[in-house]
Amino acid sequence: MNWVTLRQYSLPYEAHLDRARLESEGITAVIADEHTIAMQWMLSDALGGVRLRVQPDDLARAERILAEDRSDLVDEPDSHRAPAQTSGSSPMRLAPLATSNRKRGFFATLLALFIGS
Repeated sequence: MNWVTLRQYSLPYEAHLDRARLESEGITAVIADEHTIAMQWMLSDALGGVRLRVQPDDLARAERILAEDRSDLVDEPDSHRAPAQTSGSSPMRLAPLATSNRKRGFFATLLALFIGS
């Protein structure tokens, strides 16, 4: 089978997103050099990055699919929603993450680890 490079990526997950998009449209795609770059990331520029490859017959259709703007399918966050409230009229408060007792306990544990080793 002959494969042609459709696109090149710096990170493997970018290539996987586009591969999944193409396969959802019925185009078989493979990712080349993913594992090599994951193990030796400094070679990414020398190897040309992670490559998304397709069959030559599917190249034009794959380019059209990846060029589509599908941002209108993403849901917008509900900015009009009111903040969470408790049963009273004041807004709900979260407990502090680092109370003074927790800070002392953390530093005591850290000190014990350093002294013990």
